[in-house]
Amino acid sequence: MSIEHPHSGQSSNERRNGYDGTGAGAITPDGCAVEVWSRLPVGDAPDVIESAVPAGASILELGCGVGRMTHPLVDRGFAVTAVDESAEMLARVRDSVRTVRSPIERLDLGERFDVVMLASFLVHAGDVTVRQGLLETCRRHVADDGCVLVQREGEDWHLRVPRESKLAGTDGVARVVSATPNGDGSNTVHVEYEFPDGRWSQTFLSRPLGTEEFEGALAEAGLTVERYLTEDRTWVRARPIH
Repeated sequence: MSIEHPHSGQSSNERRNGYDGTGAGAITPDGCAVEVWSRLPVGDAPDVIESAVPAGASILELGCGVGRMTHPLVDRGFAVTAVDESAEMLARVRDSVRTVRSPIERLDLGERFDVVMLASFLVHAGDVTVRQGLLETCRRHVADDGCVLVQREGEDWHLRVPRESKLAGTDGVARVVSATPNGDGSNTVHVEYEFPDGRWSQTFLSRPLGTEEFEGALAEAGLTVERYLTEDRTWVRARPIH
């Protein structure tokens, strides 16, 4: 089942300010190439998520993209509602999954879920207002006894540039070419993806968040860190503040 949220208010191809992308196929409002995200490995994220939440939990996945995490979670018995602002991304999600097209920061389904998930480093949105909107959406949709899972960047992510990594399980390479300060606390990050049959790029705004600032942003939205789930502290489980 697919839902067009009444407050989507954005065409599928309209770029967010400061975001862009190049390469064949559809490019989303935040500069992601749909074809690239269809190829990127999911890594151990489904294992991290499964170990942190109750079996069979209802999950609201914010920023699901093409379903890289959605499909493994559904296969493991979770009831996933998948949200993205890109119609082209959602078209890659299985027909059996409930999908909602909407900008995350404006989403209000009038429902609560056992788990709300904000992955793909979305919490590092360059615009502080957007970031708080994302976290408030998490708080608005999480059950009183539920949890919010957030994936954040490594503390030195913006300092270790340029860097290159092979994409596990594929014949592709990802390069973080640059992270250029904008003077307002955010950086303009440029990433390139290269495969034998094509090249793509994404330019986006990202705001580094140290632990204190990250936890402060959660608190402003009515959330508190329960524990860090991974040794590198990139996956976090938070609870609503009552």
